[in-house]
Amino acid sequence: MAKKFYVVWKGRETGIFTDWNTCKKHVDQFPGARYKSFKTKEEAEQAFNGKPSSAALGTSNKRATASSSANKGLKTYNGDEIAAMTMDTKVFTDGGCEPNPGEAGSGIAVYRNDVLDELWYGLYNPKGTNNTAELNALHQALLMAQSEIQQDRSIAIYCDSKYSIQCITQWAAGWQKKGWKKSGGEIKNLALIKEMFALYQELKSDINIFHVNGHVGVEGNELADRMTMVAVERKDKSFSRFKDTLDIGTILAMRAG
Repeated sequence: MAKKFYVVWKGRETGIFTDWNTCKKHVDQFPGARYKSFKTKEEAEQAFNGKPSSAALGTSNKRATASSSANKGLKTYNGDEIAAMTMDTKVFTDGGCEPNPGEAGSGIAVYRNDVLDELWYGLYNPKGTNNTAELNALHQALLMAQSEIQQDRSIAIYCDSKYSIQCITQWAAGWQKKGWKKSGGEIKNLALIKEMFALYQELKSDINIFHVNGHVGVEGNELADRMTMVAVERKDKSFSRFKDTLDIGTILAMRAG
């Protein structure tokens, strides 16, 4: 992966740093931290010596919150906060099931440079659950993240399932240490969680996974939700790209999950 340069305008120390771990040490859990990554030293120097734009402040192109809040629950991000983030690629995930358990499907909305670029749907299960559908969607997003990172694109994933996020970013590490067991009973969706956790361990230094509330008007989340119902209606057990016209208004008017 190409080298990046990290500018810290506000943190424990300020300056230009050449690796994420050093940058993270200066900004992680620092109130009001302001920082951003750049592809060249020249860009970083210009940004550090000038006034950072509002879009650059408060959010890194790397992971900023999901792992650092592991012992504090999850912060929920609203539409304005998501819009201010400067990632190259933003992936929204959702899973739906009617009833629960019942017919289930997963959906994804992919934005590149804040423009809707792709919608995906599928993994239909006639006897599924909402949690499994949410995990399936997050799994597909992690696979997409792997490809985006290989292309040197920064990426964030937005998921409305706290269960799915916490399974992968918080609980799985403890379950693994205990031989994939937990006090209190069975770990549901264990095979899927193991696969996702291994992938997350590979990618976690290069991704953010943020929690968003569902059905509150966050466009990407709403579009991913509509794709879950497309999966159920089309009964597609694969994971397929939505090839209809990406007319956001038309898609949002479709059946909601």
